[in-house]
Amino acid sequence: MSAVEAAIARANAERGGALIGYLPVGFPTVAESIEAAVAMAENGVDVIELGLPYSDPVMDGPAIQKATQTALSNGFRLQDGFDAVREITSRVSAPVVLMSYWNPIMQYGVDRFADELKAAGGSGIITPDLVSDEAVDWIAASERTGLDRVFLAAPSSSDARLVRAVEASTGFVYAVSTMGITGARSDVDAAAKTLVARLREAGSTSACVGLGISTAEQVREVLTYADGAIVGSVFVSALSTGGVDAVAKTAASLATGTLA
Repeated sequence: MSAVEAAIARANAERGGALIGYLPVGFPTVAESIEAAVAMAENGVDVIELGLPYSDPVMDGPAIQKATQTALSNGFRLQDGFDAVREITSRVSAPVVLMSYWNPIMQYGVDRFADELKAAGGSGIITPDLVSDEAVDWIAASERTGLDRVFLAAPSSSDARLVRAVEASTGFVYAVSTMGITGARSDVDAAAKTLVARLREAGSTSACVGLGISTAEQVREVLTYADGAIVGSVFVSALSTGGVDAVAKTAASLATGTLA
């Protein structure tokens, strides 16, 4: 069992489920993004998802797009991502996964990327624009290094594609709660519950729901049928307006939704 899968399983055994927190590394600075990630882990986040800034973030909503563009404008380099993972994992026990679009990984070199992430203490990669059918090189590199590979499943996915996503994923399957881009919503799409049920039928034992979750009540709702709730935009907004302290308070508030 990987560190990510173990953290999610432990959260489900001890509480209502897992809280996964997302922040873009490098925003507003590399140092502050590290402190914010540590604050999340110290206030109830079970798994840290660090987004690598990218110039064409097709899945990201306005808050995350603005943050990643700020990071890039400030000179973010891919090496900063590995350095951040190394620093965070030296300070907290929560596993750290990177979220990255596939092009930066491919340009850097799949094996080189995997080796450097592993050396930094990272646990895996979420690849939102890479489907398992086209991931031969990444699957081979993750098998060699022991890194988790998290593929996305959407409400529009066919049953056959859901089976392939479940079979190819390790750590967890990322269930996209609604069609569209990331961002806090007043209600988590009802399609998420149906999607998780379909993933269970496809054999998934660890399915986490993301996109649109912004309150403890929504976390609690999601955890009635999923293994984890993934929260992003609300953390980015907190960091933008209130700094690391606001991120810590947001994490602590959201974590109350994991209490059984």
